[in-house]
Amino acid sequence: MRVSTLGSYANGLTAMQRLQAALDQTQRQISSGRRILTPSDDPLASARAVDLRESIGRLEQFDRNANMANNRLLQEESSLGSVNNVLQRVRELALQANNATQNSESRQLIAVEMRQRLDELVQIANQKDGSGNYMFAGNLESTTPVTRVGGTFTYNGDQGQRFIQIGEGRQVADGDSGAAVFFKIRGGNGSFTTSPAPANTGSGVLGPGSVVDPGAWDQDQYTVRFIDPNNYEVLDSAGGVVSTAAFQNGDTLTFSGIEFSLTGQPEAGDEFTVAPSPYQDIFSTVDQLATALESGASGAASLAATSNQINASLQNIDQAIGNILDVRIQVGSRLAAIESQVDSNGAFKLNYQDTLASIEDLDYAEVLSRLSLEATTLEAAQKSFLRTQSLSLFNYL
Repeated sequence: MRVSTLGSYANGLTAMQRLQAALDQTQRQISSGRRILTPSDDPLASARAVDLRESIGRLEQFDRNANMANNRLLQEESSLGSVNNVLQRVRELALQANNATQNSESRQLIAVEMRQRLDELVQIANQKDGSGNYMFAGNLESTTPVTRVGGTFTYNGDQGQRFIQIGEGRQVADGDSGAAVFFKIRGGNGSFTTSPAPANTGSGVLGPGSVVDPGAWDQDQYTVRFIDPNNYEVLDSAGGVVSTAAFQNGDTLTFSGIEFSLTGQPEAGDEFTVAPSPYQDIFSTVDQLATALESGASGAASLAATSNQINASLQNIDQAIGNILDVRIQVGSRLAAIESQVDSNGAFKLNYQDTLASIEDLDYAEVLSRLSLEATTLEAAQKSFLRTQSLSLFNYL
């Protein structure tokens, strides 16, 4: 086969350029520390690397979300702890005010601190998070949650919760609405409430009650009416007489699956109402309690009315404290879930990073060996080209 001088030169140059390109590729791999410099180097591995990077990016975003939710829940937990402390103090003041040794002046002084505690509760309910959003407004984060007009407290937010994704297919609520924390609290013992009629003239004081037979408790409203100081009748919401019985100071009244105690001496015509527990907000409970202490009760009937209000408020406060505890348990569960998910995300991220490294990272032992071979091959090709390019028939003429 005849090979022209020009063809020989062209073939030699092409071969050396190919060897130089391979050597340059190897050098760039070494300098970058990566096996794949462009998708064309390994299309399948490049596509897999893109998927892995996207997965790692999602996990990093989940971690940022989890950190944001964690910070907000920690602030909520701190706020709920403050609410609990305030309610415990109000409860102590109520018990102190319910002591028979207290007079009108001392109860009014106790009411002064209660008003301060009430202001503190409203302040906590209206606090903002680190982003300047109201903590307890639900999804209406720019709306002041609780407003007050006289003795009426209004919740202006909604009952929504903001859910944040912290993992693949896993979301967590980063807060609770003010309705769930402060307003939707069952009054009384959680099942029913007892209250005296405002026109009572006797000294009857209601004690705490309970449901003794859930099957017999029909959620109806009942009225206990005293026929005379020693006898009473129980009427249902339709005015029908359910039962009649004799009464002595300290007796426990039992009917329709419920019971409650009654001390003191009611007068003829005095009435006490039993009704299913309505929702009661924390603020109204404290406000009504303070108002009762400010009334300056002196006579037997007014003192009994004050004691009844204090007893009712104590039950409502206990329900509020129990509700705060329930919400704190939920917050604690979410914090634990976030911590667990962050650990899980970290494990997945490490696995993805290891897989990505196995695809992209360079095997330095292999590539250095290849570099030496390519450099030797190129050097040999260059020397060969130099020797062969000087060969010509004209040299022998």
